[in-house]
Amino acid sequence: MDCVAKIVHIEKGMQCLPLAPAERLPFSIRVLLEAAIRKCDGFYVKQEDVQNILNWEERQNEAEVPFSPARVLLQDFTGIPAMVDLAAMRDAVAKNGVDPTLINPKCPTDLIVDHSLQIDFSKCAIQNAPNPGGGDVQGAGPRSGSARPSPRGPQLGTQCGSRHGSCAKGSCSDTPSGSGRPPAVQIENTPLLCPFHLQPVSEQDTALRNQEIELIRNKERLQFFKWCSKAFKNVSVVPPDIGSVHQVNLEYLSQVVQEGEGFIYPDSVVGTDSHTTMINGLGILGWGVGGIETEAVMLGQPVSLTLPQVVGCKLVGSISTLATSIDIVLCITKHLRQAGIGGKFVEFFGPGMSQLSAADRTTIANMCPEYNATISFFPVDDTTLKHFKQTSKDRTRLELLEAYLKAVKLFRSYDDQAEDPQYSEVIEVNLSSIVPYVSGPKRPQDRVPVTCMKEDFLNCLNEKVGFKGFHIPSEKQDTVVPFLHEGTKYTLSHGSVVIAAVISCTNNCNPSVMLTAGLLAKKAVEAGLSVKPYIRTSLAPGSGMVTHYLNASGVLPYLSKLGFEVIGYGCATCVGNTAPLPQSVVDAIKQGDLVACGVLSGSRHFEGRLCDCVRANYLASPPLVVAYAIAGTIGIDFEKEPLGVGADGTELFLKDLWPSKEELHHVEENNVVASIFRELRSRMQKGSTFWNSMDAPDAVLFPWDPKSTYIRCPPFFNRLSKEVSGLGSIENAHALLFLGDKVTTDHISPAGSIARVSAAAKYLQSKRLTPREFNSYGARRGNDAVMTRGTFASIKLQNRLVGKTGPKTLHIPSGQMMDVFEAAERYQRDGVPLIILAGKEYGSGSSRDWAAKGPYLLGVRAVIAESFAKMHKNHLVSMGIAPLQFLPGQSADSLQLSGKERFSISMLEQVNTRIKCFVFQTSTGKSFSVVALFENKMDVTFYKHGGILKYVAHSMLQ
Repeated sequence: MDCVAKIVHIEKGMQCLPLAPAERLPFSIRVLLEAAIRKCDGFYVKQEDVQNILNWEERQNEAEVPFSPARVLLQDFTGIPAMVDLAAMRDAVAKNGVDPTLINPKCPTDLIVDHSLQIDFSKCAIQNAPNPGGGDVQGAGPRSGSARPSPRGPQLGTQCGSRHGSCAKGSCSDTPSGSGRPPAVQIENTPLLCPFHLQPVSEQDTALRNQEIELIRNKERLQFFKWCSKAFKNVSVVPPDIGSVHQVNLEYLSQVVQEGEGFIYPDSVVGTDSHTTMINGLGILGWGVGGIETEAVMLGQPVSLTLPQVVGCKLVGSISTLATSIDIVLCITKHLRQAGIGGKFVEFFGPGMSQLSAADRTTIANMCPEYNATISFFPVDDTTLKHFKQTSKDRTRLELLEAYLKAVKLFRSYDDQAEDPQYSEVIEVNLSSIVPYVSGPKRPQDRVPVTCMKEDFLNCLNEKVGFKGFHIPSEKQDTVVPFLHEGTKYTLSHGSVVIAAVISCTNNCNPSVMLTAGLLAKKAVEAGLSVKPYIRTSLAPGSGMVTHYLNASGVLPYLSKLGFEVIGYGCATCVGNTAPLPQSVVDAIKQGDLVACGVLSGSRHFEGRLCDCVRANYLASPPLVVAYAIAGTIGIDFEKEPLGVGADGTELFLKDLWPSKEELHHVEENNVVASIFRELRSRMQKGSTFWNSMDAPDAVLFPWDPKSTYIRCPPFFNRLSKEVSGLGSIENAHALLFLGDKVTTDHISPAGSIARVSAAAKYLQSKRLTPREFNSYGARRGNDAVMTRGTFASIKLQNRLVGKTGPKTLHIPSGQMMDVFEAAERYQRDGVPLIILAGKEYGSGSSRDWAAKGPYLLGVRAVIAESFAKMHKNHLVSMGIAPLQFLPGQSADSLQLSGKERFSISMLEQVNTRIKCFVFQTSTGKSFSVVALFENKMDVTFYKHGGILKYVAHSMLQ
């Protein structure tokens, strides 16, 4: 216990601090305090910082404090630009005579490759429509053909079949075409059928084919990642097909306590994935930050944050039978969103905590970005320890973990109310009041009780177009469109479900939720219910652990029978990588101007994110996704209307199929055991055959390939020198865009498919790539030329300068409408600085560093908005873009701005925290004031250096 003693009484050039004053601090603040004491060096962390944290009650929401996390977590979409920037920084310092090997992450960094999966195979068929992300599938073998016969008939040499056997089309017997659904045989022997000739294809083949094409399509990126794991110290790369980033973080990387440099200390993490906050459910402090902030942490800079207020969320009452953790999440989300806790920590306590498993807690912790909290923290208690014992943590390590946490007062007992810390405020949530909800149809915060879904959807049809409404004329609300699918006639109407996805974010880590969906599917199949074959169903587990317990519990075949087959491991539907809908379905939707629906078990959605023609998208728990898929419509009252008619002619209601808590508990206890975690650890240690055999460069500096369209040296360090030039005033700027409220990072920097008519597509075509080789924006984040052209390329962007939806803007001097990138290129060529005008909550949504990097490279110097999402505002500062806020009560409309004026912004050369700047309209002679949202001295420093990347590079040169 020597290490424990060291951490209780740390002396690093300062007086030893007693722990007694810390016992009233919230547990999350105690973690900040420990890190500050341990890292106090008089430079990055000063004694004053430690004292401010210790005096949290008086200094909360005022003092700026540093936080040095124990590790960094990257996923590949946002991790690749971070690693590319570090590789470019090596080049830059080398050109200035500095040893490039000094550029290494000082903070241990784990990079998980999980965001490159796309659904090329679904329900055994290979999708015949263009892949949503494009991509070259050469080398994928004969399975890369069309899912349907071509008009000229099957092509010779094309094969189907399982991995261990295939059949040539020419040898197939003539078999009448069918629905493509498995025949009614014993469920464990149910095969998938090739639509060409009804030959069996194994269910595993679906995931296998998706994984094979993923590896081939992204080989260049994977080679770069492997170079990173070899060239950089302190970098560990988890290859594809292991699991999603948050699952690997929970199941493998989480330690609760760490050991190093002679100390034992709490595990903590910052990550580039918006689901990083999930780890707080295990008592590990962590949250998502931008890629550029992450790079600074990797290089030894602490995260700077305003000492947060901590809201205590007291849980009381008992959870109802039908309520899942998703319902609990959405209920808590509603309470906390209404409480206005943006930017605060939330910490849970109270007698209701005993009813929440570790999986429930991580699910709840995951949703905190939706109500703008920084974290939702669950201190370590007996439930957490039980979880780690069940997941085969080393017994000796568990003893050390428990002893350490109790020694430093980081272990929580809810039996003793005297242990309740002092909170900024307390919000009480009665668990007894929670009923099942879904969220939508356009925003995750618009919650609808399941019992009111039918009525609410009808209201949405009637309402004007907005956050919920679609404004469908009453005479067209009963429109029914017949269509043929695989030779069978079906109909679509408003509210018809065409996408139903159980995807890899939010809840797949929760066995109870996923097992509820599986048991519901089992009862439905046994009763004779099914899902219509045109509905695009999919199951993308967060890791093999989920597949393991679904299979071990016997429910996976029943999910597959309903069409919810495992398509691979990683983010798919949630990031716009869904398979295209059948053309007959798309045609029917367009013919009737129908409001078709998607239902998914994710954490967020936005209009058009899943599919352009699917206007209504609802978030629901996995069992409700299955239920709505069976019903085929969201316009159903589950209490009064049956899901369908069973094989015996009996009407079956949801309550007849929903598993009891006793059933669920029995299956969970007998299947979610330590073996599944041991299996994941084994897979982690073995890696994949493809990864292990793949070659990667051996060099200190990365050998950039000028022909590469994936990996390109970014221009952030061009003209880097030891001197800091600083940033002056902005003179005679034009508005590149004039935007409204709720502009998300999806609008600013899309992560999905690259449209064929976009500026990015033109660039890729100039490199002789075909549309099927485009891949996605997310996959090409290592190429600044693609990402800059993809900035503001969303089809849902509403720019008031052009008056219609789409990625277009007005080049004001010429009066021409053109692509945003083309206009920015003209402005830069003419030496004209740019600004953006926006409304409320600019930059809301997922953390996305290219949503700041892209505008920077377009030449944007400032964004003037009514309000900003905090994380995105920090990203703008980190890229040297000034976030300027209209004064309270003012907006672009109240100031009668047209967006066509020319703007000059003064006083930025004397920039300081929260300084007021004057904006002159040089074309009209009018002026107005804005506030520069620089929150602390670090923000000011970053801005003066031209962003955090240049600040770090300058530090290395000096």
